[in-house]
Amino acid sequence: MRFIFRPPAAQAAGLLSLPWHQPLAEWADDRILEVAHRGISRHVVRFVEEDGHVYALKEIEERLARREYRLLGELEAMGMPAVSVLGICVERPDAVDEDGDPLPQDAILVTRFLDYSMSYRYVFSHAHMSQPIDQLVDAMVELIARLHLAGLFWGDCSLSNTLFRPDAGSIAAYLVDAETAEMHPTLTDGQRSFDIAYAAERVGGELFDLQAGGLLPPDVDPIDIAAQLPLRYEALWDELTREEVFRPDEQRYRVAERIDRLNELGFDVDEVELITTEEGTRLKVHTRVAESGRHRQQLFALTGLQVTENQARRLLNDMVSYRAHLEQKDGRPVSETVAAHRWRSEVYDRVMAMVPEGLQDRLAPAEVFHEILEHRWFLSEQAGRDVGTTAAARSYVGKILPTTPSTLTVLPDAPGSPS
Repeated sequence: MRFIFRPPAAQAAGLLSLPWHQPLAEWADDRILEVAHRGISRHVVRFVEEDGHVYALKEIEERLARREYRLLGELEAMGMPAVSVLGICVERPDAVDEDGDPLPQDAILVTRFLDYSMSYRYVFSHAHMSQPIDQLVDAMVELIARLHLAGLFWGDCSLSNTLFRPDAGSIAAYLVDAETAEMHPTLTDGQRSFDIAYAAERVGGELFDLQAGGLLPPDVDPIDIAAQLPLRYEALWDELTREEVFRPDEQRYRVAERIDRLNELGFDVDEVELITTEEGTRLKVHTRVAESGRHRQQLFALTGLQVTENQARRLLNDMVSYRAHLEQKDGRPVSETVAAHRWRSEVYDRVMAMVPEGLQDRLAPAEVFHEILEHRWFLSEQAGRDVGTTAAARSYVGKILPTTPSTLTVLPDAPGSPS
């Protein structure tokens, strides 16, 4: 056997003692986990826990495993929304069938489990949002657009090959299966059209499957949603890539206006190109292909918190409000750095300390804080006054968070684990 791991390889050391010589479906190791929200896969997929980390193991033909290992590594290096690959086990010894004849074994691809993520089936079974279908489709459209900007032809776009994670009242989508994907310098219109047409077909079928299982709201039409997906994609793609022509005296505000629109959509601008032509100034905006990070980077620099973009935007807004509160209370200006430090220690950390250990697997910490802010607004509306973050947190942790399904894993034979 041969193991190939990406840095930091130390994370993989404990995995080496797993029974790699056996077919993955037959593993009976104590570290095997059952994942309550796993999606549908055409391959054998198992989950293991080692040293506090959870990994997904997929048994797949070696050529495809090596290819997916390389592609996922490239996507991670680019900062794309995709699962993180750890390594592969290849050249595994043959297994033996009931008659003692050798059975060639496929390779095993190892990826890091995406914390707090959910399959689309889990989202509908335990809806965290009021309109999950719109949010799921928009999240998937944004994911496909990011992949296409990066030059990735997915070849197998579907809800089943996507993981979703709550993001400050919205949903973020992540690629989880790249075995059919291809990386190119740029994609042709034909490649993009194939991807999006295939996605519409698969999404329609998956929604019909949910409908047959009684998981789809009665007012949701799978055919209508499937037909909307290409339209939403083309509208987003046009916004991200179209060129605009304007007069020289419009240059300053038109450029700022376009950048603001892209930022509102959750994308950052990598480069702006202005080309002087006979018809006027032509604006070409090169959209950054990685996950949008302007607010994430600002929040991390101020507080050291690593969260998603929408969560960062929400937390920064709360920080601005707290800064204004401090300035009013102290009667003098408070710098952004000081306000951020005090907000982290006096608000965020104090609130998160109120979450019991047994409930910390329900949502990401920043998502919990976002929901507490939403709960604070709701309680304040009811009371006709601001109830405060601490009181809102106490109410949320006591009444709402316990009813939120766990988005992590459960140990075999543990209470509530699937049979």
